[in-house]
Amino acid sequence: MSWIKEGELNLIERISSNILKAGPMPKHVAFIMDGNRRFARKKNIERQEGHTQGFNKLAETLRWCKHLNIPEVTVYAFSIENFKRTEDEVEGLMELARQKFERLLEERDNLEKHGVCIRVLGDLNMLPLDLQQLIAKAVVMTRAHNKCFLNVCFAYTSRYEITNAVREMAWGVEQGLIKSSDVSEVLLSECLYSNNSPNPDLLIRTSGEVRLSDFLLWQTSHSCLVFQSVLWPEYSFWNLCEAILQYQLNHKSIQKARDLHREQQALEQRESDRACVVEHLQHHGNGKPVDAKRRQEALLHYTACREERVQDFLEALKHKRDSFFNDLCSETVSA
Repeated sequence: MSWIKEGELNLIERISSNILKAGPMPKHVAFIMDGNRRFARKKNIERQEGHTQGFNKLAETLRWCKHLNIPEVTVYAFSIENFKRTEDEVEGLMELARQKFERLLEERDNLEKHGVCIRVLGDLNMLPLDLQQLIAKAVVMTRAHNKCFLNVCFAYTSRYEITNAVREMAWGVEQGLIKSSDVSEVLLSECLYSNNSPNPDLLIRTSGEVRLSDFLLWQTSHSCLVFQSVLWPEYSFWNLCEAILQYQLNHKSIQKARDLHREQQALEQRESDRACVVEHLQHHGNGKPVDAKRRQEALLHYTACREERVQDFLEALKHKRDSFFNDLCSETVSA
């Protein structure tokens, strides 16, 4: 099945969609697509067929999101923990991924028509090289598209992502791009795989499980979490509407929590900058008192320098990550 499923909503779905869109709508929805294996057991079909039907449901869900004006979706496609499953199941999932990314590459015109940008978040080095190359081609091919975004978490866990972000900041310090004093909560967020996306407004998990399973732990601290009992391949438009309604009912409290958190982050950054300036002036001032005007000037100068350092570091990090995908594409061409 195509990644981009065409088709309009029926009359009742359109009416319901318009009613929902009169309220605050999530701009970014994340899905833990759970229940494919249980669905296969329930229907007495092969486990691999359960995973295939799960992908088909993703394509349908993306169509619903498009009609609901939800421009960004993130899905938990393959956890690092999934490598612990049987060899046959893991190989089956890798083969399914190959088929789907090959199909994606065939849909170039359709992806361009809808402006779909595909991002794959995770440690691709854990995957077979041929699959890495297919993924890289899809990412590079759609990189400039900006109407809607699909983030596929593959060979991913949140703890691994956070650990990798810490490594990236350590690399920046080692390279002399940033100082250890530049490390902050905000900078760590910018070093995550998901740094190009706003945090999800709504996270949905299917199958009745009520845990996050190491998915977007950092990004969903101020998101609406909805746990639904339906198995993923049986997910419906009405299940999605129900989750959006839960988001709308909690929108004000979520927004207030986010605003307070942003204010706290800004306050902590100002305090950190101030402490660095005080330390610098004490170290270079030979014990002489510093007047308020000079302290303010020093603070403004330090803040500007820090922001410039951080921006240069993030540009270098982006270049490193872009080069990884570009190099994989070049290897495919040369092969």
